[in-house]
Amino acid sequence: MGALDVLERWERAGFLDDRVSRREFLKFCGRMAVLLGLSETMIPRIAEAVENTIKARRPSVIWLEFQDCAGNTESFTRANSPSVGQAVLEAISLDYHETLMAAAGFQAEQAKEEALKENSGKVIVVVEGSIPAKDNGVYCTIGGKTALQILQEIEPHALAFVAVGTCAAFGGLPKANPNPTGAVSVEDVIKQKPVINVPGCPANPDVLMGILVHYLVFGRLPDLDNQKRPLFAYGKRIHDTCERRPHFDAGQFVLSFDDYGARQGYCLYKVGCKGPETYNICAAWRWNLGASWPVKAGHPCLGCSERDFWDRFTPFYSRIPLMSGFGVEKRADDVGKVAVGLTGIGIVAHAIYTGLVRKAERKAEELAEPSEPDSQES
Repeated sequence: MGALDVLERWERAGFLDDRVSRREFLKFCGRMAVLLGLSETMIPRIAEAVENTIKARRPSVIWLEFQDCAGNTESFTRANSPSVGQAVLEAISLDYHETLMAAAGFQAEQAKEEALKENSGKVIVVVEGSIPAKDNGVYCTIGGKTALQILQEIEPHALAFVAVGTCAAFGGLPKANPNPTGAVSVEDVIKQKPVINVPGCPANPDVLMGILVHYLVFGRLPDLDNQKRPLFAYGKRIHDTCERRPHFDAGQFVLSFDDYGARQGYCLYKVGCKGPETYNICAAWRWNLGASWPVKAGHPCLGCSERDFWDRFTPFYSRIPLMSGFGVEKRADDVGKVAVGLTGIGIVAHAIYTGLVRKAERKAEELAEPSEPDSQES
């Protein structure tokens, strides 16, 4: 069954209307295929998986917020584009989310309890924010229950936990010294069910989308690294796909903000960029429809997706003394002398990644074109 068959049935069912066009939905499927490292031939399968999910029973998602700033919620609502974000939200059942749900108080808590009862063992629990463990967790209470109590009560009903954002994944800023609330991460509390860490401050919204799509297509969670992060998003260092990498290779560095090097877009390593020690998809996938990310905007990477980044990497605007990546450690002062053959690797890597996305989107355009209203073909 092809993607067009799926889309035609969606139209007849009234799912595809002014909110989500065929082309827009297929382009989303194409982007997800690239994000997950899949062939463009998987685009129809992704579309079909979403349809089958809607026909059967949408996965129940419960989103919990504890010691957080709601930044990951803000990020998630801006995934790719509003209409595509809405399409994915309609492919799941977001049964509880304090910030987004209309219900409040007793009604909100009742909705959570009903969702847990009806979907026990199949609930995907997204957690945003760290969990205070000191003094029996009294520093974060919701509906009269501590964050610790809520997690412990939900764990038996969960399929898996997704710790979105660095606070949930690694404790983040609340856990930083002196950690007055005894903040811990989700994996410090949950021991019986799988935990997927999606660190970032905030996390890239498309990564969370990718996890959901992977589960819909393959019926299992994605492969993880040794810190429980999905490999498709955290398998490479930011340094490896950074557009400023050629300047690093050539020994061209920003020495102070707004100097000549800063205006020329030189490497930010000497003003504190932690890209060589940070694993994330930021440089390749970027934000806001791929428009930009901190380093492109002129600010060094703070390493926010790494464990204990606040304590490890402060002061943020001081350079890390050594970096690895050329077989042996080299100081940044000398790397320009030994990396002549590597100049351009960052731009090339990013160009390849961007090219794959564009190719997948063109494939989606081709799939959608025959079914457009002005076409006679089916």
